[in-house]
Amino acid sequence: MSTILTNARLILEDEVVTGTIAFDESGILSVDQGRSSLPEAIDVQGDYVAPGLVEMHTDNMEKHFMPRPKVFWPNGLAAALVHDAQMAAAGVTTVYDAICAGTPFSAKDYRKDIFADVMDALRLGTAEGVFRIDHRIHMRCELTSPDLLGDIEPYQDDALVQLVSLMDHTPGQRQWRDIAHLRTYSLGNGKTEAEFEEDVVVRQREGSENVGHNWSAVVEMFQARGIPIATHDDTTVEHVEAGIASGAVISEFPTTVEAAQAAKQRGLATIAGAPNVVRGGSHSGGVSVAELAEKDLLDGLSSDYVPASLLQAVLKLSDNHGIALPAAMAKVTWKVADILGLRDRGHLKAGLRADLVRFRALGATPVITTVWSQGRRAF
Repeated sequence: MSTILTNARLILEDEVVTGTIAFDESGILSVDQGRSSLPEAIDVQGDYVAPGLVEMHTDNMEKHFMPRPKVFWPNGLAAALVHDAQMAAAGVTTVYDAICAGTPFSAKDYRKDIFADVMDALRLGTAEGVFRIDHRIHMRCELTSPDLLGDIEPYQDDALVQLVSLMDHTPGQRQWRDIAHLRTYSLGNGKTEAEFEEDVVVRQREGSENVGHNWSAVVEMFQARGIPIATHDDTTVEHVEAGIASGAVISEFPTTVEAAQAAKQRGLATIAGAPNVVRGGSHSGGVSVAELAEKDLLDGLSSDYVPASLLQAVLKLSDNHGIALPAAMAKVTWKVADILGLRDRGHLKAGLRADLVRFRALGATPVITTVWSQGRRAF
């Protein structure tokens, strides 16, 4: 049975129109301007209806596996299901769960301890069909780790792994080029001053020893499958050039205007953090993402560590930064889908997947009413 939504503000690729959309589990059936007089049509009273959001980098999964420091949740699938529900509630219908392989902080970092459990939970939930939305794996490869290749080799042929990023969190480099920001972040996450100082020494030594070898090995491992490669926290033109030389197609979270300009000029897609837009700046000293958007240097947004930030950032870009609503919405829907090669979603067009989100704006706050994933209600 089809669902018909009418009196909706439909967010299309280039405009917002008042109209009617019909869909079922097979996909979007029709998109028309004007109201429907069919008795089964649902009057959404002028709410926005947009494509379901496409999230290519969220760290949200991992926090459910360790909800407090040193507290590991024993039921991985249950943790994954809570994450799944939270993403759906944020309007996301396709999520690339960013799972950290290798350890970016030291052997004490908890993410190494939960890595296999997170991967297993995602595979089980997908196989059993219990997730509300479409989950894929974004393998975050921490190149400074001496254990990285051993961590990822068992998963190099896993069909769920569909995006790989090259990460270098060496203190003094990229995101943490200003170590003072790293100190604030680390102490705020429970490390003592002595542990932080020890970590910096270890990470700087391991970074120089491991990044070069791991970079080429990871690229070789996953390029053979045609998986998109992303660089992370590009700060200089040289960082961008290194990514291009390795076949990267995405520059994630560029930290400077210089890096974003170089990426765009050389044909890389740029993705940056929605929390940065919502908060009005970076927590680690990086460039303002709103500034990148105003300079037309931003292709897409990622919720990173706050799922609800995606739609909030869309409204803020539209209301405060001169980005038309369809163009702002594109940065969390069709543009991201196109970057990832997902041609069956991201637009309100007949024949595409019925991934939809209905919401209204209460000032700067998006209020999500309903989310559909493949025509089925997910929230």
